Amino acid sequence: MIKKGLILLVEDNLKLLDANRRLLECEGYETLTAKNLSEARGRLKETTVDGIVLDIMLPDGSGLDFLKELRDASSNIPVLLLTALNTPEDVVRGLKSGGDDYMPKPINIEELVARVEALMRRAARVPETIVKGSLKLDIAAGQAFLDDKDMLLTQKEFSLLLLFVQNDGRAMSADYLYEKVWRHPMNEDNRALKKHLSNLRKKLEEEDCGYQIIATRGEGYCFEKT
Repeated sequence: MIKKGLILLVEDNLKLLDANRRLLECEGYETLTAKNLSEARGRLKETTVDGIVLDIMLPDGSGLDFLKELRDASSNIPVLLLTALNTPEDVVRGLKSGGDDYMPKPINIEELVARVEALMRRAARVPETIVKGSLKLDIAAGQAFLDDKDMLLTQKEFSLLLLFVQNDGRAMSADYLYEKVWRHPMNEDNRALKKHLSNLRKKLEEEDCGYQIIATRGEGYCFEKT
């Protein structure tokens, strides 16, 4: 059987953990298992995985905090949240924390397989690099190059630039940008966003890349051709 990918299963219910492991392996996936966050961190230090099925309520902490750690480290590993927390508010919180999909327990095994397969298809479509004019973004490394020169972006600056490049020509509000990059609501303090946008603009203007970040009153920010 052709192996479809390596999935890390993080679940403290050992019966469910073993059942999901056997289910995915029968479908052609390789698996790693962890019954808590400490074990999950250890697995990721040792191995690169293609996807994670993550419980939220774990013995040594919240899966959402672990997910935030991944996203803060610019990890693009697709994550399916599998949890007993199933109110609409829980779902929104999980997705805003960086989850790619959300599935409440008790699970339907056919649906679990379908959601994992969809997650892997979406991940396979993410390019390793994106080129826009004289800009080149290395997604895995979290680096951006302007005319082959490293722009030396911070993590947040890179995340903002990637968001702009992926939404070329689309106006995005300050609230939207902040939530996508910082992974929590901005509230009323937009100083951090403005500072990072200002720094990013300066670095883009050092050499003419053919694009600029435009601020439009009432609409937000847009990445447009100069």
